[in-house]
Amino acid sequence: MTEEIGQMIASAVESANATTFSVWFLIGAALVFWMQAGFAMVEAGFTRAKNTGNIIMKNLMDFCIGTVMWFLIGASFMLSYTDPVTGDVSRGIWSVLGKPGFSVFSDYANFDFSGFVFNLVFCATTATIVSGAMAERTKFSTYCLYSAIISGIIYPIEAHWTWGGGFLAQWGFHDYAGSNCIHMVGGICALIGAAMLGARIGKFDRDSSGKVTKVHAFPGSNIANGALGCFILWFGWYGFNGAAATDLPTLGSVLLTTTVAPAVATVTAMIFTWVKYGKPDVSMCLNASLAGLVAITAPCDVTDCGGAAIIGLIAGLLVIFGIWLMDYVLHIDDPVGAVGVHMMNGIWGTIAVGLFATDAAPGFAVAGIDKGLFYGGGFTQLIKQLGGMGITILWTVVTITIVFYILKKTIGLRVTAEEEIVGLDKFEHGLDTAFAGFNMSYSEEEIEEAIVAGVKLPEGAIPVEKAVPVTNTAPKDAKFTKIVIVTRQRKFDELKAAMNAIGVTGMTVINVMGCGLQKGASEYYRGTPVEINLVPKIKVEMVVTKVPVRSVIEAAKKTLYTGHIGDGKIFVYEVDNVIKIRTGEEGYSALQY
Repeated sequence: MTEEIGQMIASAVESANATTFSVWFLIGAALVFWMQAGFAMVEAGFTRAKNTGNIIMKNLMDFCIGTVMWFLIGASFMLSYTDPVTGDVSRGIWSVLGKPGFSVFSDYANFDFSGFVFNLVFCATTATIVSGAMAERTKFSTYCLYSAIISGIIYPIEAHWTWGGGFLAQWGFHDYAGSNCIHMVGGICALIGAAMLGARIGKFDRDSSGKVTKVHAFPGSNIANGALGCFILWFGWYGFNGAAATDLPTLGSVLLTTTVAPAVATVTAMIFTWVKYGKPDVSMCLNASLAGLVAITAPCDVTDCGGAAIIGLIAGLLVIFGIWLMDYVLHIDDPVGAVGVHMMNGIWGTIAVGLFATDAAPGFAVAGIDKGLFYGGGFTQLIKQLGGMGITILWTVVTITIVFYILKKTIGLRVTAEEEIVGLDKFEHGLDTAFAGFNMSYSEEEIEEAIVAGVKLPEGAIPVEKAVPVTNTAPKDAKFTKIVIVTRQRKFDELKAAMNAIGVTGMTVINVMGCGLQKGASEYYRGTPVEINLVPKIKVEMVVTKVPVRSVIEAAKKTLYTGHIGDGKIFVYEVDNVIKIRTGEEGYSALQY
């Protein structure tokens, strides 16, 4: 009787434990879904405000389009197939492709609901990674199409090899939560897409031969949003890495390594950027946190605290190297550092399994792999990791290159120069701004880019008092008043006509170079100098005696104003002693003595 009671208690405990972890499995899926918000905030914060609505829309549609593609074909390609006769799992062709089917429709009562939802949220992450690298210049329609293809075909097939009972899993390749299957694959798609798409206008200066001579930094519009996104992603990562755990020791160990690696990576990046650039770089440290999370994703269940720390240290340096490599060697524009974070650290995390796997980790026995090289296991597991990763890279490079090539040759990848300069919010979604109620204006650099490209910018919302500020130190009874106007060169003809219309017919005009509110010394953003950018201007000087100074000021403000910072500046001074060069012409250039 006592033995039977003991068995009943053990059975009840086992059942409760299984139920608990089944519920945790779905909670983990919800945490991974919440990471979509993190990706959206990081991308919106690291890019310019004129594209925020477009970025939010892309991240929303990643999940929604991904869900549609997942239940139509993606889940069938990924999930394992059991032969009804032999009982073998994913043998033959099905170990490579997965068996297409529609059991979600035809046999819903017996369908694996939890597995479907859990794998779906991971699928959506892969396409989201691509969004950041191709931000600010990609057609929304094109984005929707390649996002659908990644979610429905590219990701499910290669993920089946590892997680659906496919040939890589049977071989002993290990990727616990997606360094290889999700992050490296998404990062490779991002690299190829950004390369085929081309850089944002103004990112690189090139000489007559096309060689890059200078790299420009495009500071993010809202680092606070970027930081919020980073924290959301880190929080979601506890579900990303931990949801598959089926016992408490493994879950605890996974959450430990998932905390240690990004923390060490972030500290490493802070120290490195502080030493190299003179100040710790905020956005680089945020990227490093994500890099550490990506790198620990594959080995999180089979490594220990020491291994996680080393993995994080390398990840913190690798992401900085990756961002530098993209800007200064490959000359590929990646606004958010997606390639450095996901591709490079996805590769590193996959390799790390073969180096740091240890039988001291609670999840090692369940993983069924060999120990890593640094823990006495030799090269066996490392070779399996390199082989599985190589096959996945080959699949991804070939398929996504074909996809992007076809899209580029048919509907096109890139928006027009006008759409890019004005902003995708306006042209792709009909939004004047994603920040209604806030004054938004184009930078001097964007205005000059528009001039070069022959693009007419819409009028901004900056009040005329800020767009064309006036500094007036002349008394009202001044006999001679000198007015100096600094503005864009293209505005001179309009300004001259306006002055002539009110009786000012003489002026001195000088070509000058100028800049707005910028620091006098170079600073760094993501390792790229943020330098003083001198913009061509004209300086117009005139001395008036008869024409009212207020008339000159109002006429100039009306002519110069477009609603953007940098429309012009007006300075008014009293002149005590003037010798007119040609008397009788109001406003003609004058000499002081």
